[in-house]
Amino acid sequence: MSRFLRIATAFVFVQTIHLGGLAMAQTSSTVKNVVLVHGAFADGSSWSKVIPLLQAKGLHVTSVAIPLTSFADDVAATRRAIAVQDGSVILVGHSYGGVVITEAGTDAKVVGLVYVAAFAPDAGKSITDISAGFPKPAGADKLVPQPDGFLLLSPDGIETAFAQDLTKEEKSLLIAVQPQTAGAIFVAKPTAAAWRSKPNWYIVAGNDNMIAPEQEKSMAKAMNATTTILPSSHVAMLSHPKAVAKVIEDAAAEAKK
Repeated sequence: MSRFLRIATAFVFVQTIHLGGLAMAQTSSTVKNVVLVHGAFADGSSWSKVIPLLQAKGLHVTSVAIPLTSFADDVAATRRAIAVQDGSVILVGHSYGGVVITEAGTDAKVVGLVYVAAFAPDAGKSITDISAGFPKPAGADKLVPQPDGFLLLSPDGIETAFAQDLTKEEKSLLIAVQPQTAGAIFVAKPTAAAWRSKPNWYIVAGNDNMIAPEQEKSMAKAMNATTTILPSSHVAMLSHPKAVAKVIEDAAAEAKK
């Protein structure tokens, strides 16, 4: 082999190694950890259809069981879940869970936020504050106050306002597993808004009867979120799990570690 051919062969080999390593680096830049935060009147099983779809894509998924006893307790539970993740995190919140991820998302491990039909207040603003001026959702009249300050959503509320596009069997399950929710969470105010400094995505539930779709669109615009609109009830992750999973997958691929 001539000296020229030896040099050319070596150059090709080095370039192949370099490009291969670059491809591996690009692949490994995808965020692998997803932490899911459920909302009020629901538990971690509300993500049951999305979890296997994300796992099938190689993502490590944690569904946080926030206690719904107070905003501080819920943020603390979410921060504990983030702390045990090995690497960067995409943090996802549904409904009231959006308030939780707005605060907990300031953690350095969190590199992207996904709001699913969720409240996204600014710092110092509560759900009550940011909902003023928007149409009152039908579900607001389906709340049943408990003597100790907690709330339940009536069975009719779940069937007609919370999850009207699910099957009868799915609605019955949501009724059976519904936890009581502290009424105080609706006036809780995050001290910081993670969406102001981190990439964010928003899924608007176009047929939502728990949060006015107009409000969801307004919040998404205020955050400059990458927005997807689905013809869904409030529980988009149960009625449109593939579409919701796709947004989370895109966030994991696009967010920077």
